[in-house]
Amino acid sequence: MTGFNVSKKAGGLVLAFSLFLIIIIFFDFQPENPKVTVAAAVALLMSVLWISEAIPLAVTSLIPMVLFPFLGLLSGKETATAYVNSTIFLFMGGFIIAIAMEKWNLHKRIALNLISIFGVKPQRIILGFMIAAAFISMWISNTATAVMLLPIAMAILKKIEESGNGDRKFAVALMLGIAYACSVGGIGTLIGTPPNLVFQRIYSITFPDKPEIVFSQWMMYGVPLSITMLTIIYLLLTKVLFKFKNQNTLDPNMIRDERNKLGAMTREEKLVAIVFASTALLWMLRADLNLGSFSLPGWSNLIPFPELVDDGTVAILMSIILFMLPAKSNGENGGSLLGLETFKKIPWDIILLFGGGFALARGFVSSGLSTFLGSQLAGLANVPPIVVILIICLTISFMTELTSNTAINDMVLPILAALAVTINIQPELLMIPATISASMAFMMPVATPPNAIVFGSGKLRVKDMARAGIMLNFIGAVIITLFSYYFVDKIF
Repeated sequence: MTGFNVSKKAGGLVLAFSLFLIIIIFFDFQPENPKVTVAAAVALLMSVLWISEAIPLAVTSLIPMVLFPFLGLLSGKETATAYVNSTIFLFMGGFIIAIAMEKWNLHKRIALNLISIFGVKPQRIILGFMIAAAFISMWISNTATAVMLLPIAMAILKKIEESGNGDRKFAVALMLGIAYACSVGGIGTLIGTPPNLVFQRIYSITFPDKPEIVFSQWMMYGVPLSITMLTIIYLLLTKVLFKFKNQNTLDPNMIRDERNKLGAMTREEKLVAIVFASTALLWMLRADLNLGSFSLPGWSNLIPFPELVDDGTVAILMSIILFMLPAKSNGENGGSLLGLETFKKIPWDIILLFGGGFALARGFVSSGLSTFLGSQLAGLANVPPIVVILIICLTISFMTELTSNTAINDMVLPILAALAVTINIQPELLMIPATISASMAFMMPVATPPNAIVFGSGKLRVKDMARAGIMLNFIGAVIITLFSYYFVDKIF
């Protein structure tokens, strides 16, 4: 297996650099603008390296810092600015708040309270876990959510098996329900999953004159879509694919015992909960909220320079507060809720992946490659927009089964932006469904971290996930297409 991996990586490197040199030496896509060909070569190089994972994704993301200046696309200074921006700080601030929730067990308390509301019948247990997974994934990493919920679910399955009422179909539905709910929950907010933030930044790079996509806008689109998908997934798993007896199989005291182990909310946990809730409200209410005939003014209008404050500003402000608030039981951090070790837990590789994608997007725009690619796809102007959206959703969903959804968005969104301009339709109408579809990979264990985590439980076979996943890939593409076609224009 190790030899196969080495061979695969070597093959990816050879293919990537071979294609790069072939494009540079033998092609000239736009003679009057040689930067188009150079940018295409760099984009193809990075795409193959991302897809093959011949080198770590974050390392591939550093390539623009070297090749853009050497090949005359952008200066090192200009390229570097793509790696550090307000979207990066929004992600960083959101992750710091998530670390605080995990450190003080707030996320576990939220999950157990949500699960306990729904009762102990098998279908209700699955519903409780799915709602808990979706809600928590709106605010913290879907990977962390899956890791946190899996031991609780495994404990429940063990208790059921010990009682003699074990049912494999119930176990499969529960595992898949957790994984899929983590994925669809993340689409509800801008910070819920990396592709959402990639879209926000690439959109601002490509269309600097358009208003920014704000947190509340995204939630107006993402939350209803998330709820719709969650409902469909629940019904498909429990009513169609994995029918099981809906009888009392779990001691109702078990969840209560798990909650009792946490004890009463500590002072520190309450402080984190206040910061978390305050951050969510500040994000949602920062900009004016337009609800048809009714408009709710944003709080940023009350400060002297509202146009200079964005969601990243809020995220960092609330993160700083977490390092300042006192914690009696955290002496190693100088008595504050969070300490220096927090920065070791931030996924810097994902931040670099973001930055590389943003740099590539800037190269697309500045070189004229986006415009060139858009012009090559001008024939799609004769295809109904709803068909174009559906094709994009299906393509992205199945591509994401095999490679990073963040990398896919980095590659595809600049092209879709140019396509929208070429065929004269609203860019959000193509870019947003592509972004959402990147989180809709349900078939393979390697498609998303939550899929891999629940597959590792030993309760699933690949065919269980593939059977449910292929149906959900197609259903998800249709739902996203309809939501986008009918609501994107109204919301954005």
